[in-house]
Amino acid sequence: MTAKAKASEARSRQGRLWAQVRRIVIGRPLASEEEIGERLPKKKALAIFSSDAISSSTYATEEILRVLVLAGATGLALVSIGMSVAIAFLLAVVATSYRQICFAYPSGGGAYAVSKANLNQPAALIAAAALLFDYIMTVAVSVVAGVAAIYSAVPELFAGRTVIAVTAIAIVTVGNLRGLRESGNIFAVPTYLFVIGALGIVGIGVVRIAIGDPAVTFEPREAITPPLGGFELLAPALFVRAFAAGSVALTGTEAISNGVPAFKPPESRNAAMTLGIMAALLGILFVGFTVVSDAFGVIPRPEGETVVSQLGRIAYGQTPLYYLFQAATALILLLAANTSYNGFPRLAEIVARDGYLPRQFAFVGDRLAFSFGIILLGAVSAALVVAFGGDTHALIPLYSVGIFASFTLSQTGMVRHWLRERSRGWPYRLGVNALGALMTAVVTVVVIVGKFVLGAWLVLVFVPSIVAMMWLIHRQYAAEERELALRPDQVIGPPRRRQRVVVPVPGISRAVVQAVNFGRTISPDVRAVHITNDLEEGQRLRCEWERQIPGVPLVLVESPYRELVRPFVRYLDVVDLDPEVITVVVLPEFVARHWWERFLHNQTAQRIRAALVGRPDTVVASVPYRREAAET
Repeated sequence: MTAKAKASEARSRQGRLWAQVRRIVIGRPLASEEEIGERLPKKKALAIFSSDAISSSTYATEEILRVLVLAGATGLALVSIGMSVAIAFLLAVVATSYRQICFAYPSGGGAYAVSKANLNQPAALIAAAALLFDYIMTVAVSVVAGVAAIYSAVPELFAGRTVIAVTAIAIVTVGNLRGLRESGNIFAVPTYLFVIGALGIVGIGVVRIAIGDPAVTFEPREAITPPLGGFELLAPALFVRAFAAGSVALTGTEAISNGVPAFKPPESRNAAMTLGIMAALLGILFVGFTVVSDAFGVIPRPEGETVVSQLGRIAYGQTPLYYLFQAATALILLLAANTSYNGFPRLAEIVARDGYLPRQFAFVGDRLAFSFGIILLGAVSAALVVAFGGDTHALIPLYSVGIFASFTLSQTGMVRHWLRERSRGWPYRLGVNALGALMTAVVTVVVIVGKFVLGAWLVLVFVPSIVAMMWLIHRQYAAEERELALRPDQVIGPPRRRQRVVVPVPGISRAVVQAVNFGRTISPDVRAVHITNDLEEGQRLRCEWERQIPGVPLVLVESPYRELVRPFVRYLDVVDLDPEVITVVVLPEFVARHWWERFLHNQTAQRIRAALVGRPDTVVASVPYRREAAET
């Protein structure tokens, strides 16, 4: 038997209205067999999974320069270009390693799956926690950086940056609730507009450098005065901090390996090709922006205009092309969060299936998206933006620490994978992963040291806390599973315990009669209980009860303190002395026609149900009565 689409339709007026709102906002529900149609071709996948990595080129160069300007003008260009080349080489090694993961672990999961299969569960949980934390940071940083691109072009919007950022997160959240294919249609155009515009800036800048443009000086346009004396003593620390700041360029590299199942077949091949294209574009843009910035003396400005905005003015002038590029930059930064909206829910779903996160994360929504993970990611990211006042530079120190820890674990796991598998070409693959593990381990230490006092210490608190939470969740699930499990040799016979039915009643009504009759189908031992603070009124009710519902005794419990729930529970404690008897409490409930009527009915029944949850040898059953029900 298969449930058709009609079976999922709401029947009530409120349910149909809510379904219509959901259809308008996130689209019609999709059947499971439509999942293959939701998978992504490489063009759309590049826009969805690579927007984070590609967009990081817009602020990675600025973060390096922001630290290096403390050194004054001397050697600024040489150091920043050298750092960008070193980071680009690291990007090439990491991207090559993750291409191998796409083939070795096509079911997705990235660093978590690799660590779980080749290292141990604690390492896998550290990788998962670090990635989940960085996905949250990616949404916050990308959106706030996108808002910075907006107020770079329109400074009047600076004061409302936090509101704009939270609104953008809400829009991206709704877009992702519509499903992969829909979000790909929405986010592809801004991604490709930005790539074309950014390549144009790099190309124009390189041409002007080659022809000897007088504006090319490789000296800062503005005077730089080191704020501290004795800078030579601080230089090593600043270089470490600058490298750590620029390493944000690698964030998002792992997202494709986490989402291999989202690609059209052949999944692994398409994912690996997309990852290669993404790494090439990111490397070109990151190094290109750094070279062009240094050539034209661009440095971060305290008044808020970004480095990329200054590069756009140099390349395109104050023309419509500049504003189009700024719009594309703002959009790709705002939509770069989309990478996390695909990585976070998928990773959370895999971890949840292993029992280390609540099972709600594995639930697939109407549009074949992991709705719970998407909504939670949006809510936490928005809270983070508000907490940090929408300031990019306050958020970035928390960024990239977790991602490099997961890089290190995944590369180390792949080294063990190749040592065990020894498949064709394994020595080369082993060498790539070993080099990647060594380099990312070093960079992890550099990033922690360079950003520690700026806020990275918070990551060292949050990630272990997330891991501890995962262990507690798993322990709880494991304990429940052991408690509910049957022995393999156990044979279940017929029930041996008797049932006693107790019906709490406020008076005589059709709802009460229906509940009593239901209780009679369960057991011949049925009794009604009436809690009252007026015995005379209770006696009158008993007379009516015995006349209209003979054969079912009515027990009166006087409550001089006018309590209803506690005296009823105490009555159950008194009568439940026989261990061979299970008490079934049947609650008569009136079903209201309209939503506002619900506040007028069933409050006592809900309180009794809440009081009896978890009570030993007690079963609670609700018997709804509708006005349309036939007279009993």
